[in-house]
Amino acid sequence: MIPISVNNVSFSYPSGVQALRNVSLDVAPGESVALIGQNGAGKTTLARHLNGLLQPSSGTVAIGDWSTHEHTVAQLARRVGYVFQHPEHQIFKRTVRDEIMVGPRNLGFDAEHTAQVVEQALAATGLTDLAEQHPHDLMPALRKRVTLASVLAMETPIVVLDEPTTGQDALGLRLIGAVVAQLTAEGRTVIMISHDIDFCADHCRRLVVLSEGRVLIDGPAATVFARPDLLAQSAVEPPQLARLAERLGLPLAWQIEPLLDALAERKAR
Repeated sequence: MIPISVNNVSFSYPSGVQALRNVSLDVAPGESVALIGQNGAGKTTLARHLNGLLQPSSGTVAIGDWSTHEHTVAQLARRVGYVFQHPEHQIFKRTVRDEIMVGPRNLGFDAEHTAQVVEQALAATGLTDLAEQHPHDLMPALRKRVTLASVLAMETPIVVLDEPTTGQDALGLRLIGAVVAQLTAEGRTVIMISHDIDFCADHCRRLVVLSEGRVLIDGPAATVFARPDLLAQSAVEPPQLARLAERLGLPLAWQIEPLLDALAERKAR
């Protein structure tokens, strides 16, 4: 599998806005990493450096042994699949099935393998019964899952998800959570950009908090949620259960089972 190395990267847009400031980040193969922070923190800008859509003003980005300076976006697409925040930026085919087939065909998959990965992607995202629908006739949340399926079918070792839970109902959240779990179980890397801190805490082993283009804190949820000062600086609130545990005077917990265990322990005392 393929590691990611971001080394001292800064980036400024043509308008003069500096979006990244000396960001360094190494991601091992198979990690699930959430990039969190308020709007304008640099999350999407950083993610778009991973597939060459943006190039650093200074510093370097490497996807395995490939420098993004030396490879095209098309070449990097073999290693990094990117699900955009807005589905309309990706969708252009007349049926869901045809949309999902685009990536595998562009990567040179044969007809049999293409058909197999398309069916698997449809099933994973709950879209099998909608395969012959026009994507633009679907609700936005379903269109989001179409773009997720189109990237899953490419079988890239790295998958970037930009705000994957936006507009999703409970079923959609479960499906996307299962997809993240399956990808990591297969040893593939997931980079998730999200404002849904509860979803990130449940499905990502590592959280990277950004503010004004800098990394404020990077580590597992227990490390990050133990620093409310840095979270406040990035305008990020801890998960609901973590806030509840704090108000109840309980040890840090952001999932229901540890919270209930802490309550039972207190009652036993």
